[in-house]
Amino acid sequence: MARARKILEIAVALAVTSATVTQPASAAARDPLRITRFLGEQRVPHMMRFEGTAVGGLSGVDRDPRTGTWYFISDDRWRYDPARFYTGRLDIDRRTGAFSAVRLTGVTTLTRGDGSPYPAYGKAASADPESIRFDPWSGRLMWGDEGDRPDSANPDIPISPPAVRGMDMSGRHVGELRLPANLRLTDVENGPRRNSGFEGLAVSPRTITGITEGPRYEDGAMPTAERGSVARLTVWSRQGALRGQYAYPLDALSTAPNPPAGPADSGVSEILAIDEGRYLALERSWISGAGYRAKLYEIDLRGATNVLERSALASGGAYRPVAKRLVRDLSFFRPPVQNLESLAWGPRLATGECTLVIGSDDNFDEREMTQFMAFGVTGVRACR
Repeated sequence: MARARKILEIAVALAVTSATVTQPASAAARDPLRITRFLGEQRVPHMMRFEGTAVGGLSGVDRDPRTGTWYFISDDRWRYDPARFYTGRLDIDRRTGAFSAVRLTGVTTLTRGDGSPYPAYGKAASADPESIRFDPWSGRLMWGDEGDRPDSANPDIPISPPAVRGMDMSGRHVGELRLPANLRLTDVENGPRRNSGFEGLAVSPRTITGITEGPRYEDGAMPTAERGSVARLTVWSRQGALRGQYAYPLDALSTAPNPPAGPADSGVSEILAIDEGRYLALERSWISGAGYRAKLYEIDLRGATNVLERSALASGGAYRPVAKRLVRDLSFFRPPVQNLESLAWGPRLATGECTLVIGSDDNFDEREMTQFMAFGVTGVRACR
């Protein structure tokens, strides 16, 4: 592959426009997305075996509307098996909306350009798959790799670069997008933090979008119960040109950890395109003593400041973040709330509603579960 890195062969290329302003963003003028009803829930048994692999860690899902095939990517970093994705079906009745079953049909190992699997956790160039998208404009798959880096608690971890990659249906690498310099991982306290890199990925007719889970060192501290923070959302054209980067305002923690010195982690676990410049964002946190919390937001990039050239958001003047509107607080829906990490559009129903599927990553932990919940929604044309 040429040094310029072959980008997915997609015909359409269009820039995302942006403007630098300092006043708060206004609410979206387009029809807002609304959840109309809950369609059902299905679970995958803990540590289910499928074609010789351990099923779990499903951190991203998507659907090919032409065939009805679903794709599920695992963030297992060769703890059990090499980096991989599964294919399958979610049985959702278009007439009634009833969600009745999850069925796996295949498993595919992710491979590098030379056909070899990605190295395991703790080795250079290992993969940390966090999101998968079927790209109907190229007929291929895209996936987000969070990468890895050392930090004070894990000083011996080598740097594995984050990436937004393309692959064919056999799982083989076919290209990747050029990352902005401010998202490169380092072995010092600048750039993205460990486990706060690329977590969400979205595709649309004109753009490809990725979001970091949490703040870079230069953009502020991690969220606490007293204050929120900021993540970065990066937009590329269909041909891979960088078009902009925008600040996503992260909520403060919903409650303080208990005990006060206990661990807490919060950030964006997935995004999903509604239309050009408008997305769903899933904010997920784990708080010691409280467990998981999750909120679903509609966000809009219109009028947000392009911060691509800003090396630090914690200093350097005012900027306008993306607008966000709460769609639903999932923190106490079908308790206990799980580690929600996946968003995908399912089929359009006879009522005209679009199907939204939200999935959880069980972390291969018997105390958690692999769960899929389906909802009917209005205000979106993305599903079919």
